[in-house]
Formats: sequence, C-alpha cells, structure tokens
Amino acid sequence: MSSSQGSTLSSNVAELVDGSSAHRDVSLLDDVPVYVKELIAGGTAGAFAKTVIAPLERTKILLQTRTEGFQSLGVFQSLKKLLKHEGILGFYKGNGASVIRIVPYAALHFMTYEQYRVWILNNCPALGTGPVIDLLAGSVAGGTAVLCTYPLDLARTKLAYQVADTRGGFRRGMKSIYAQPAYNGIKDVLTSVYKEGGMRALYRGIGPTLIGILPYAGLKFYVYEELKRHVPEEHQSIVMRLSCGAIAGLFGQTITYPLDVVRRQMQVENLQPLSQGNARYRNTFEGLSTIVCNQGWKQLFAGLSINYIKIVPSVAIGFAAYDTMKVWLRIPPRQKSQSISPG
Repeated sequence: MSSSQGSTLSSNVAELVDGSSAHRDVSLLDDVPVYVKELIAGGTAGAFAKTVIAPLERTKILLQTRTEGFQSLGVFQSLKKLLKHEGILGFYKGNGASVIRIVPYAALHFMTYEQYRVWILNNCPALGTGPVIDLLAGSVAGGTAVLCTYPLDLARTKLAYQVADTRGGFRRGMKSIYAQPAYNGIKDVLTSVYKEGGMRALYRGIGPTLIGILPYAGLKFYVYEELKRHVPEEHQSIVMRLSCGAIAGLFGQTITYPLDVVRRQMQVENLQPLSQGNARYRNTFEGLSTIVCNQGWKQLFAGLSINYIKIVPSVAIGFAAYDTMKVWLRIPPRQKSQSISPG
C-alpha cells in the first residue's frame, strides 16, 4: 500500500514539475514583447532566404555593373565562369556582408511594417482596413529599413563586384581584373569609403534606393496580403505562401528594376575606370538618362532575367519563413492586433 502511494505521489510530483516547466516556457515566450518577436522572425527569415539565393545574387550584380568578362554572358554562363575561376566559394563572395545586412534589414522591415500597420489602423480610420494599409505600411517600412542599413548594402555590392581569378588566368586575350581585391572585408570597405568621402560616401546611391524601395516594398506587401485574403485560413499552406510571395516579388521588382540598376552603378562607379566610358551620376534621373543614352535602354534591365530567377525563391521563402516563425513565436494574427497598441 505504502509503495503504491509512494509511486502515485512520485507520479504526481513528476507531472507537476513537467507542467510547471512547460508553463514557464510558455510564460517566458509570452512575456517577450511582440515587436521583439517580429524582429526575430523577420531577421531569421531574411537570412535564410538570402543565403539560399546567394549565387544568383552575385551573378546579378556582375551583370548589372557590366563587370569585364561578364557583359555578354548569360546567367548560366556567368555561374559556370565563376565556378571555374573562383570555385564554390566564389558564389558566396559578399554573402557575409549580405547576411549581416539582411538580418537587421529584414528584421526592421517586417517589424516596422507590422507596427506602422497597427498605427495607421488605430490613428487613420478614414483609410479603412483594406489593402491600401499594406501598401502604405510596407512603403514606409521599406524606407525605414533602408536608411538604417544602407552602408552594409554598399559594402556587400563592392565586395561582390570584385572578381579575383583564384584558379588561374582568364581566357587568352582577357586580362584578369582585380587579381588583388581592393577590399578585404566589410570593415575594410566601410573604413575605406568613410575615409574617402565621409558619411555622404557611405550613402552613395541612397537616392535611387529610396525611390525604388518605397513602391517596391509597398507593392510587395500589398500583393502578398491581397492574394492571401482570397485564400481561406485553413488552406493557407507553405506552398500557398510561397506562391503568393513569388507573385508579389515578381510584380514589384519588374516595376522598380531600372532604379536598382542605377543604384548599383552609382555604388561601384569609383571602381570603374573612366576609360571604359562609365559616367558619374549626380542623381537618379541623370543616371537613368545617361544609361539610356550611353549604354542603351536595355541596360536598365540588365540582369532582370536572373532577378526573376532570384526573386521567386527570395521573396517567396522570406514571406513563408516569416509567417512560419510568427506561428512558432506565437505572434498574434494581424486581424487581432488592429485594436491594440503597438508593442
């Protein structure tokens, strides 16, 4: 009898301990502010998506900036050339800077979108609760994230622009460029650029970036949320979110892509010799007109094909991963957050 009672007591104590532990885990997670959870979910989603498409991102930058030896190559030929001369690691050159940039960028982008959305709903009832809210919140969130992380994007572009021949010379008749990279890492880029031109140099190209990100970010969130609204909650699977994200990314990117080309050329213009006919752009609109006059209108869409290949998994994975992280972190659905204050 006493043995049985002891066993029962031990069982009850074990259940109590396990229950208390589980309750503590739930309590700790629930005590974390919503905006912190959104930062974690956004940063994780951004880093995961960016790493998956890193090889395509590197190739796109080489095509956009008309890097010697890559002007006339297609997507797959460029990937093959990079693999031959730089190996697998060549696909990920600049990805460290890209991930370091994308974590705070994506974290701020998603979090501020959620917070701006709630603020607009609570303070601007005249706008209603329709998709225009996603358009406005997404646009402002994109601008906020860009302003906070732009120097890291500049560093990523300069590192990716360098092509070092680590596996022997290029084809006969083509000289190897930047055999000795001008920059050795993110810190070296930021330090060198700051010494050359101060804070203004660190934000070189911010004009076309902001002009491009405002409509792009707004359209991306608008299309994604609008597509999701037409799918019942019980049918919103990972595949559905990937599909909605892919369509949103393609739509937004097509409209704003020429501004991205101008931004990239402005970021690396000090690395390109003037003898190649590369102009210096004072502003976004001068960049657009100069590229059309000197390089042809098709250059405004250079690398767009690879951007399509890249944007499908990038935006799709980003949105799907963010929504999944929101479930794991028990972030309240947006519909239930409209009547509460941010945070």
